[in-house]
Amino acid sequence: MKLPHFPARFLALTSACTIVTAFAWSIPAYAADQLLPSATLRKIAENGAIVLGTRESSVPFSYQIKQQPAGYSYDIALKVVDDIKRRLNMPNLAVKNVMVTSANRISYVVNNQVDLECGSTAHLSERDPLVAFSNNFFLYGIRMAVKKKSGIRDYDDLAGKTVVTTAGTSDERLLRQMSLDKKLNLRIISARDHAEAFVALKSDRAVAFVMDDPLLYGKIAQEGTASKEYTVTGASLANETYGCMMRKGDPAFKRIVDDVIANMQRSGEAARLYDTWFMQPIPPDGINLQFPMSADMKALFANPNDRTLD
Repeated sequence: MKLPHFPARFLALTSACTIVTAFAWSIPAYAADQLLPSATLRKIAENGAIVLGTRESSVPFSYQIKQQPAGYSYDIALKVVDDIKRRLNMPNLAVKNVMVTSANRISYVVNNQVDLECGSTAHLSERDPLVAFSNNFFLYGIRMAVKKKSGIRDYDDLAGKTVVTTAGTSDERLLRQMSLDKKLNLRIISARDHAEAFVALKSDRAVAFVMDDPLLYGKIAQEGTASKEYTVTGASLANETYGCMMRKGDPAFKRIVDDVIANMQRSGEAARLYDTWFMQPIPPDGINLQFPMSADMKALFANPNDRTLD
């Protein structure tokens, strides 16, 4: 029997299609069209692991308990991981945690050292050229923690005094600008992290610790019976939001993270998570921040978005 003759171009095209089909089927169990548009998902699948950026002392958002990450933001990151496992059909996907600081967190994302950072990172328009941000998951003000006996109530009371904040934060920039604008002549200490900053306040090396108000409540609550010696005061320098941070140029991956956060907020899961971390005793010492959800936070949960407030 004489075999039909096929042009060389047809044979080449058939061979190419066979290779593409074989490649698609070689991707373990998940749909190729789901994976290929996202460079981040492709990296995660190829490595068999997702890398999360975590913090050391951002209580109660992302902090360490016996050298293991925990917190409100970290729980959100784990919900994203669960969704990625489902999409990739990789139930045994490994989770690698990398500690980041306020000073290096953006560079870790930009340089592919971290796939997703859900901690206490403000979504500011000035950061948009560098990284992408998810839907907002927290809204807060920037205020200051002081010792009650100091008599300090607002920023004018700080004139000529030493104040501490955390290096690499928007709070540091705002504090320095306020000092110039109001001619307060502040001596500003830029601490490595929030724990170090609070130690400066506690040891009287600084009279005030300027930071995001939920973080201030978290550090004060960690003082146990001594927490009554401190208060959070002052008008808010600015209102900001936290979002999860990821690399730019991967809208498919951002959409996954956005959808997880939006679904949590609309379903009531985010409100229950908030209650767990801000209104109940939290590990390791059973402290309770007693930080009720604000009306602005409730509005955010009702209308998920990734807008900046600056």
